[in-house]
Amino acid sequence: MPMIDVYAPSDLFPAESDRELGRELTAAVLRAEGVPTPGPYHANNTAAYIHRLPASAVQTAATAAARTVRVQIITPPGALNREAQKQLTREATEIVARLSGDASQGARTWVILSEAAEGGWGIGGTAFGKEEFAALAAKAARG
Repeated sequence: MPMIDVYAPSDLFPAESDRELGRELTAAVLRAEGVPTPGPYHANNTAAYIHRLPASAVQTAATAAARTVRVQIITPPGALNREAQKQLTREATEIVARLSGDASQGARTWVILSEAAEGGWGIGGTAFGKEEFAALAAKAARG
């Protein structure tokens, strides 16, 4: 049940690219989690939020209108090992650069991987931890 947030200047990506950005980042996260062919359970429980911000809302110390992108991905506890973190960071950066149409965008793309605390992930009124996620995955596998 990963959550993906992309923060970028409103004009950095083509207007029609939001769906593709969300779809590709979702696939990259699920691959990193060990789900190469997601079924409905994974597809329905992975969300991507594309935040297009006014240029003045994306800043660095050097400029008031930075061309940076922040991709924050929150995963359940223990979902990514070190190799998966590296893979996901690389893939997310490549996706952002390609969809922005600027090969140099990767140098200005920050990927932040966060792991929800045990019990710090809630949906449907339940605070999920490893035990609850395992039960949910088992239920989904049974159909």
